[in-house]
Amino acid sequence: MGRLPGDRIFGVETEFGCLVADPSYGSPEAAVETIKDCLFHELKLGAIDLHARDDVFEPAQSGGFLLNGARMYIDAVGSHLEYATAECRELKDLVANDRAGQRQIVRAIKELGLEDIVSVYNNSVDHFGGHTFGCHENYLVRGDDDFLNVSIHTLYPFLVTRQIFAGVGRVGGHILTTNTAKPSYQDVMDHPVDYIWVSQVYGVVPDDSVKFQLSQRADHILKTIATRVRFNRALINPKWEHFYSHEGMTRLHFLFGESNQNEFAYALKVGTTLLVLRLVEDDAVPPRLMMASPIHALRDVSRDETYRWMVTLADGTEISAIDLQREYLALAECYRGESIQTDWTLNEWARILDDLEKDPLACGDRVDWVAKLKIVEEYRAEEGLDWDDDALHSVDLEYHNIDPDASLFHAWQGMGNTKRILNDIDIISAMTDPPQNTRAKGRAQLVEKVIGRKGPRFYLFDWNGVALDRHTYVEMLDPFETYENATD
Repeated sequence: MGRLPGDRIFGVETEFGCLVADPSYGSPEAAVETIKDCLFHELKLGAIDLHARDDVFEPAQSGGFLLNGARMYIDAVGSHLEYATAECRELKDLVANDRAGQRQIVRAIKELGLEDIVSVYNNSVDHFGGHTFGCHENYLVRGDDDFLNVSIHTLYPFLVTRQIFAGVGRVGGHILTTNTAKPSYQDVMDHPVDYIWVSQVYGVVPDDSVKFQLSQRADHILKTIATRVRFNRALINPKWEHFYSHEGMTRLHFLFGESNQNEFAYALKVGTTLLVLRLVEDDAVPPRLMMASPIHALRDVSRDETYRWMVTLADGTEISAIDLQREYLALAECYRGESIQTDWTLNEWARILDDLEKDPLACGDRVDWVAKLKIVEEYRAEEGLDWDDDALHSVDLEYHNIDPDASLFHAWQGMGNTKRILNDIDIISAMTDPPQNTRAKGRAQLVEKVIGRKGPRFYLFDWNGVALDRHTYVEMLDPFETYENATD
């Protein structure tokens, strides 16, 4: 498979929230187990893990790889359902594969007859409990020390300010506090996973001074980079793992990101990030763009009700987030003409920045936070509610319901209020068809082969290889290769 300049592997992991309307049914934890079992055992959409990927966080039978090249599983930290897309090289494939995962979950819920009882959400914050959920982007990047220790600082200004078009919006805010209530030794022994969970380290209280902000997660980010992420919520986490590693490249794991409902916002978020990562690798971002305090700027931009979005650079210069994004856009113009995807990204990046500058609230067809704000404002006006009314949090949440029949976003989209990059056929096809130009294709063929077997079976699936039985191992080290003849 040929590679174009700037070709890169990328994927997204989404952690889902779950609500159970009828307590007599059981807990959300029980509900997601039932959904997972339905996906693998009744619907046979994938090969469930026979082995423990992690004795604490992903024991055996927690999930597995799917027919569409993705992975669905339950993370024991918080017992939440999680979906990792297949490896992708094209934005349209990524968005379709991601949306397909949501449709698979909805299909299982309806197959079980639980649509009136169980709801699943791709939001990124629990307004009442104070928890935050991840939507983590993964990119294959240059894996040398210089990139991760020096050049990475020129990425932060872009990442902090892209929320002006990539933020999903939220009602209210949170303040992090020090959690002084330390667990006893017996607490730790009885609940090791809960102790590792970040809620044992930080407390969260509502911030009543905030009506609405761009980002669901900005209030919860503490550092720019961290490895022990359960104690240090950060912008990025370098992953020294084999899953995405190839020929001197490694996986860069974004912790700060949110689950876009809008397809256009999703594609533009990832597309612009692909170009900026290339700029960083090429050492093309001038040091003058580095920020004085990225974490403070992250919150300031998110909470700025004036939409001026001013940030301070390391040299003391003040600049708007829009103009800072334009600096990156101007640098990325050197890649114009290399591919249709690159040119689409450059064109739409420029257009959204111009439109945000003219009138941010006119961008609801492409930007989640604008659409959500309009929906919340309309509801607030109809019901005569103040911004501190808890009912607004419910409206916020229902924007992220993944069931098209129940989601406020899908109602908004159904009225023709969004600019789409997919059609429903693309999503339906992606429920069983993997991307056709990455190793996900070959792995998906092996999943189909394994689940079609009868009788006792042994197998083991991982991102970079598959054991079909105790004697046959198919190595898949190159994520750009399709391995479509692996079944031979």
